[in-house]
Amino acid sequence: MFQLTLIGVSVALLAIAANAPPEYIKQCRKSDPQIIECYKQSLQHLSPYLAKGIPSIEMPSVEPFIMDTLDLQLTDGPQGYKISMKNIEVFGASNYQVKSIKLSENDKPFEATIIIPKLSIETKYTSSGVLLIIPASGGGDLHGVFQGVTAHLLGKVSTKVKNGKTYLHVDHLNLDLDFKSVKLSISNVLHNNQVLTDASNLFLRENGLEVAQTMRPQLQKRLSSVFGRIANQLLKYVAVEDFLID
Repeated sequence: MFQLTLIGVSVALLAIAANAPPEYIKQCRKSDPQIIECYKQSLQHLSPYLAKGIPSIEMPSVEPFIMDTLDLQLTDGPQGYKISMKNIEVFGASNYQVKSIKLSENDKPFEATIIIPKLSIETKYTSSGVLLIIPASGGGDLHGVFQGVTAHLLGKVSTKVKNGKTYLHVDHLNLDLDFKSVKLSISNVLHNNQVLTDASNLFLRENGLEVAQTMRPQLQKRLSSVFGRIANQLLKYVAVEDFLID
């Protein structure tokens, strides 16, 4: 009898384990009067898993995540100073704080506001044109630190039923960024051109926020694409029923 009881308990425990959500999911209850707060906590719960990656759903670490290119026209005129960046590494995106969430209602977009204390970028760049009367064609390493980043998200989702479960998909995502402060600098300039290095760093130091505003439209577009891809990779594996329970 004891052996049968032990087998029964073991089977029950296995069944419970099989139905348990993955560790990166913090479940919410439909009846929770503070369900919005639970949603915020669930998003916050994901943070360390996004930082290290989730192999079981083929999600790599977002530290760093890579943006393909950014092209900036920093001064006007036929000899205007231009910078092109490729394979931009962005650090700090997983260290976020969820400030607010507004769910989609009556086919309206969902909204969310997320605070990221610091975003850092590291990238190779090439430049052309004239900067402070100095010919500025060349290249090197560009470093950026964006402090006090606020991301306002606006998006639409659709649903799909598969094997009796409902899955969400982010169809469209807009992102609006604000920065409290920006620090940009360059190093390892082509041919070790110290005059160009000093002139470029002076320009970036005195005009960092303006340069960031020039970057902003492209940065928002690239980040919207990256964040949408991350969300859909997660939603592909996590059904609504796994996250929102009775």
